[in-house]
Amino acid sequence: MTRKKETITLSIPPGTKEQLEAIAARLDILWGDRPSISGLIVAIAQQNLEVGQRFALTSVQVQSLEQATKLLIDSGYILEAQTLVGLLLERGNLEAPLRQSLLAQISQPVEAWRVLLDRQIENRQPFRLYYQDSQKRAWEFTVRHAQIKFREKRFYLETWNEETEGNQDIPELAHNRSLRLDRITNLAVLPTEGEWRDDQDLIKVQLHFYGWLARAYESKPDDISQESQGEVLQVIRKVSSTFWLYREVLPYEKDCEIVAPDSVRDRFLQKLKSLCDRYNLTTLD
Repeated sequence: MTRKKETITLSIPPGTKEQLEAIAARLDILWGDRPSISGLIVAIAQQNLEVGQRFALTSVQVQSLEQATKLLIDSGYILEAQTLVGLLLERGNLEAPLRQSLLAQISQPVEAWRVLLDRQIENRQPFRLYYQDSQKRAWEFTVRHAQIKFREKRFYLETWNEETEGNQDIPELAHNRSLRLDRITNLAVLPTEGEWRDDQDLIKVQLHFYGWLARAYESKPDDISQESQGEVLQVIRKVSSTFWLYREVLPYEKDCEIVAPDSVRDRFLQKLKSLCDRYNLTTLD
């Protein structure tokens, strides 16, 4: 029995018929081997096809969503990151480089190793870790302490490793590493024998803050004590990495001073001298 159909008459501007046929062809809505405008209208009416302009993203929105995706992945929320990227790929008006970047981020099979990593930390179980640094060099570490910390704009795996090769920190902190989560390679976490440590190696650093910074300073989680001495604020802090300490101190310039220990202060002075040399400034040894 032939199904009864209704007919409608459309009044459309010149060229619209061809545009509708092009849309139907792109969506593979055909009558035989030709694009079907009737099929296109039916699909819209049955809400099988959405119409309208796809939302466009500003550069700020793109950066925000990229950062949100990275934080979700670093935090272990892989499915949520996949959902966000899927929404962007499906509905966002994305340039090709951004689309490829998002596809690359979410295609990394990180879920299995991240679940295992969290389990090893929770169970205080030492493990072997395979890592690729920013220079594409491969490293293998025996990890006996690990915790995930937020540093600047990303999450890092802070570890104590048996291996010290390649570590450029002071000898007291040579076993510590800060590893970017997105550089941990596939098949990366393998349980191993041995004892778990309660923390990384730590040293106490004395800092002096001057002027406006002494009054505006906000306590950090690793601070042990604070004491005002006239116009100077003295802070004692636990430090596991001079790399992160120096990155904090440098922007404050003359308003922050590393006082002790000498090994940390002297190393910072050498960095300042190297900076002066770069700009052809004369320094006094």
